[in-house]
Formats: sequence, structure tokens, C-alpha cells
Amino acid sequence: MNRAERLYSHVQELERINNDFASLSGNVNISFEFFPPRSEDMNQVLWQSIKKLEPLQPDFVSVTYGAGASTRERTHDVIEKIYTETSLNAVPHLTCIDASEAEIEQVTHRYWEIGVRHIVALRGDKPDDSDKHNGDFTYATDLIKKLKSLYDFDISVAAYPEVHPEAESAQSDFENLKRKVDAGANRAITQFFFNAEHFLRLRDKCVRDNVEVELIPGILPVTNFLQLLKFARFTQVEIPGWMHKLYQGLDQDPITRQLIASHIAIEQVKLLAKEGIKNFHFYTLNRADLTYAICHSLGRRDCFAAAS
Repeated sequence: MNRAERLYSHVQELERINNDFASLSGNVNISFEFFPPRSEDMNQVLWQSIKKLEPLQPDFVSVTYGAGASTRERTHDVIEKIYTETSLNAVPHLTCIDASEAEIEQVTHRYWEIGVRHIVALRGDKPDDSDKHNGDFTYATDLIKKLKSLYDFDISVAAYPEVHPEAESAQSDFENLKRKVDAGANRAITQFFFNAEHFLRLRDKCVRDNVEVELIPGILPVTNFLQLLKFARFTQVEIPGWMHKLYQGLDQDPITRQLIASHIAIEQVKLLAKEGIKNFHFYTLNRADLTYAICHSLGRRDCFAAAS
């Protein structure tokens, strides 16, 4: 290939990239996940991130709900502050595995009173030392039915493109998703994944089996690959060989890891968008810069800056 041919090929590639981004601009809906901070320093990072991402006008921002009363109270505090100090639609996670019915009712009334109309309903992790629990609810389906009996919430649930680690089989996991939809869930946010085929197979199975639920892919930009490998073993998420190669030798190079993370996330969204997916949920890990850059590249712009 001579110089002119190489130049022409380069121009064609730039045009292809430009066309890809142009097709996404305005057609991608986004939401973000945060977790409640455990220290004052982490609290400052969280609120810096929320303020950074707010101008992108996500459909909603969710806040996780961990085990233990103190963590749960921090979730409530974050949700209330988002509602009072930002323009964002705050969506709390609510787990039920070790909660009494009275506790669930108390939390639910509190959320409804401050304006919450959307909840991510989850079973929650079982206690580490026992398969038994002391709550009044066994499954997320039970929680969904309880929430629907109290108020007309918009309810999201979890879905697993590569099957929940505790599921007996892929079919039993799918049937559990169907039960949650039948109980009143109208949206399912997936666990993160890196092989799009897993998500698309789940999407197609929902269509084929008449499970009418909006399936939103969970996108995780990976900056710490070693940490991801540990978490993936626990969650049974496949890490493709090409990811191992991309992150190889970068343990001490955070800048390059961020560039690779943004590239992978953008390519995930582009691929799924071509399959008709329009809504994407980003796991921010309470850090805004990378998620902001990815969403900006996908056509989401700072609405406050545009209005000034």
C-alpha cells in the first residue's frame, strides 16, 4: 500500500468513526449507579461525581443498599440529598433478605413521602455464615409484591446475562426473572458483562418467551483489571481473552488503563445500539471523569453549558 492509499484508508476510517458517533448522538439514554460513602473523604468524592454527571441529564441515578443498618441509613441520606439538592431522579436500591415486613414498610413510606417513585428491588446477598436468614422475605419477587401493595412504584430488578451464581441452571434463572416481571417489575438492569452475545441471547429469549420487560445493559468501565478478575470469579462473569491482552503490563499505568476502559465501554454501547438497544446503565464506582468522557463521546452533552 503506497502513501496515497494509506492516507485514503485513514480518511475512510475517520469517516466511519464519525458516522458511528453521529448515529448514536441523541439516541442513547443513560443512567448511573452510585454507592453510599463510608467516610467523609469518600462522601466528598461522591458529591463531586454527582455534580459532574448531573448536567448529562441521565434518566435516573441509583444508589445501592448494603447489608447493615448503618449502610442502609447512608443510602437513605444520599437519596434524600439528591432529591433536595439536584435535578436528578434518585432511585434507591432496596434489599429484603434480612428485613422484616415492618422495616420494609417503614422504608417504603419514607421514600414515597420524599418523592421517590422508582425502586430497584433486590433480594440481597445471603449472610456469609449461613444459608438461613431472619427476614420476612425470601425472594425479590416477595419484595416486589409488597411494594406494589403499598404504592404504584416503577420497579427495576436485576438480570444476569451469564446466569446468577446461585441459580441451578440458566433456565431456572430465566424463570426467576419472569416471576419478577409477572410480580410487577417493568425494567431489568443487568450485571456487567463483556461478551455482548450473552446479553443479546437473554434479550432474544425474553422476546421469544413473551417476557415483556425493558432490559438495560449494565456497563462497567474497567480501570482496575486485577480487581475485576477477583470480582468476576465471584460473579461468574466471563472475561474474554482479548481483555487480558489489552490490560497486560499496565498494572502501573493508570492513564493507559483509563483509555482502554473508555474504548471498551464505547465499543460495547456502539455494538448494542446497532442491535436496537437505547438505554444503558453505567456503574460509576462513584468516579465521574471516565463515565463523563464516555457519555460525552456517545453524544450526551453538558445541558447546563449548552443553555448558558
